[in-house]
Amino acid sequence: MDDDFFSSKPDDPLVLLARQDLEPLSVDELEERIAALQAEIARVQAHMAAASRHRSAADALFKR
Repeated sequence: MDDDFFSSKPDDPLVLLARQDLEPLSVDELEERIAALQAEIARVQAHMAAASRHRSAADALFKR
């Protein structure tokens, strides 16, 4: 992963997650990590969709 991508936010949880050493993790632990990350992706996508719907409704209301 490119270290410069996250350099402006070194304490950001995403930065810390991306820099975590995966070597000591077992296959089961890695699978659990993937499942948790996939759940988080789904949560963020649902939030994005809701925000987009809200924005579209506001745009329609104000005929933007």
